[in-house]
Amino acid sequence: MYEIIRKQILNSQTARLDIAAPDVAAKVKAGQFVILRNHEMGERYPLTVASANPDGTITLIYQKVGHSTKELDAVPVGGRVLTLAGPLGKPTEIGGVARAVVVGGGLGCAIAWPVARALTQSGAHVDMVAGFRTKDLVVLEEELARDSAALHICTDDGTYGQKGLVTDALRSLLEKGPYDEVFAIGPLVMMKFVVAAAKPFGIKTTVSMNPLMVDGTGLCGCCRVTVNGKARFACVDGPDFDGYEVDFDEAIRRLSAYRAEELVMDHPCRIRTMGH
Repeated sequence: MYEIIRKQILNSQTARLDIAAPDVAAKVKAGQFVILRNHEMGERYPLTVASANPDGTITLIYQKVGHSTKELDAVPVGGRVLTLAGPLGKPTEIGGVARAVVVGGGLGCAIAWPVARALTQSGAHVDMVAGFRTKDLVVLEEELARDSAALHICTDDGTYGQKGLVTDALRSLLEKGPYDEVFAIGPLVMMKFVVAAAKPFGIKTTVSMNPLMVDGTGLCGCCRVTVNGKARFACVDGPDFDGYEVDFDEAIRRLSAYRAEELVMDHPCRIRTMGH
């Protein structure tokens, strides 16, 4: 069993916890995730590792959007979850990148943070664009600012930072350029339009996919995505893919396939409550 060491409420929808998992903390890299199970009768659900800490804990950031994440939120400090498997998925590839724009949307910023941190630690110049619906939903501002050369916050309603979409800020940065790569993590629709915004500049754009997921080992096939016309599994082949090759329209349809059941069961199990 895995003990919750620290817990912090970030806003009405989002919380952060540190859980004791020294084996994972010793190995995990940016972009990888774990799969948890709260108790014997619980489902398996994935969360991206936001940080590995010197005390052997890992930081997980989640939204209280379904049955399992609400159960997790109810576990107090000192309480435990039954299982935690990982690190899973392929790490984000950052080699050879000297200048990058990392774009995070909503809780996708919890995944963008370790990517920005890894790039910065490698010596790259990182401009971070973080988008939120409104000021009250802004998270990780201090961490994102610390681990990037410049942080550009956008809100849909203009209550904080720059009013507008992340694509507006991205285009402004790319026009000034040059950059080696754009990394986008957030809702599928957001990533689709980030790719469209980057394409005229011919800049490599990596996206982190968030399909439905059950086992996290490539056996169930739920996390299937179409990349360059071929079926790939986000859990073992990704979650990062070349944004120009992803069939976003299909991915959006698949992600919505069980929307009615989710509303009835209050039981979504998407990769990254991980936060997209």
